[in-house]
Amino acid sequence: MMVLLREYKDIDIVEMTDIWNAVVEDGIAFPQVESLSYSEAEEYFSDQTYCGVAEYRGDIAGLYILHPNNVGRCGHIGNTSYAVKENFRGKKIGRALVEDSIKRAKEFGFKILQFNAVVKTNYSAIHLYEDMGFKKLGMIPKGFLLKNGTYEDIILFYFEL
Repeated sequence: MMVLLREYKDIDIVEMTDIWNAVVEDGIAFPQVESLSYSEAEEYFSDQTYCGVAEYRGDIAGLYILHPNNVGRCGHIGNTSYAVKENFRGKKIGRALVEDSIKRAKEFGFKILQFNAVVKTNYSAIHLYEDMGFKKLGMIPKGFLLKNGTYEDIILFYFEL
């Protein structure tokens, strides 16, 4: 599968928003509860340090956002979130997005990537991060409220760039 990884363009906002909102609405991976309107998404994506998309045959197959995990003396630590369109999952799009985000994070001067809330039941993400050399920092018991009203543990990961 030939995937083009690139910075997002305004023309991508509708597809990106639909992908992002699908993950939010699933209620099992992203902490957000509310979906974004297209205008909110336009502002949200433009506020990131970098926002990349994976394009396949003219369709946006996935995206990621990159931004500081914190400010000031901790501003060298980056954070990313990834979303892959449902019909493209299992096709290595996520891996391509993570690889690109590592490259971009270095370009923007980040020294570390830290993931604050990888839900324990997000097995494919956990497998990918471990396979790519991310290290587990620890676990927060019942740190994530699932859409069904139950709580699940979250795992913190980091990667030295």
